[in-house]
Formats: sequence, structure tokens, C-alpha cells
Amino acid sequence: MIVFALKCANGHGFEGWFRDGATYEVQEAAGEVACPHCGSNRVAKDVMAPRLNSARGEALEAKGMAREMRRMLLEVRRSVEQSCDYVGERFAEEARRIHYGETEARGIYGDASADEAAALEDEGIAVARIPWLRADD
Repeated sequence: MIVFALKCANGHGFEGWFRDGATYEVQEAAGEVACPHCGSNRVAKDVMAPRLNSARGEALEAKGMAREMRRMLLEVRRSVEQSCDYVGERFAEEARRIHYGETEARGIYGDASADEAAALEDEGIAVARIPWLRADD
């Protein structure tokens, strides 16, 4: 795993964890890296200091934390899949229909671009973007 300091076009700084540098490059080029603050997918690496572990214990602790975070994100994914309806690329449309009372209120999940998510938020529709880990990754 590698961590990069990232910054979106709106100036928000955040960290991103990736399998390796090439994985970041592929995801960034595809617009899959998004700012957790505003959802912008116009993201670039920011200046950062190198991480030097002062002891082997720190490296092991970081690996343990990463493992625990992965476990928790997979647990969130399983919970969402069990309790919500998957609506795929119709997410923004279905979220609006629920918000405006055109269909039954229920939990949904699916795919939305950063622009679609921002538009929903501008309309007062609550959305959350979460890292969607593949179980086999």
C-alpha cells in the first residue's frame, strides 16, 4: 500500500491509499479518485514529506490499521448490499424520485458521477460516497 497527499481543484487536501503508484495513475486518469469533501474528481498529487518509520513496530501497526480499515469498509459494503436496493447508473434519477415523493422511500445505492452527486446535494438530497472495495481485491 502507498499513501499520497492529494488536492482537488477546489483546494481541499486529503490522503489517498492505493495498492501502488500505478494503481493511483490508472484510477486518476479514469476520474475515479474523488475528493471526500466536495466530490470533485479533478484531483492531483500534492507535496508531501516522506514517511520514515522510526521502528518496525510502527510499520506493523500501520499494516494492522490498514487491514482493519479494509475489514470495516467490506462490512459497510455487505450491510448496504443487504439492506438497500441497487439502482445502478439510475442512482441520481431514483434519489430524486424518492426525495420528491414520486416513489417509495427506501435505501438505495448505485453509481453517480461527482457532478451528479454535487447536483443532488445542491437540491438538498442527502448522498454519501463511500469507497466501494471489491471483496476479491
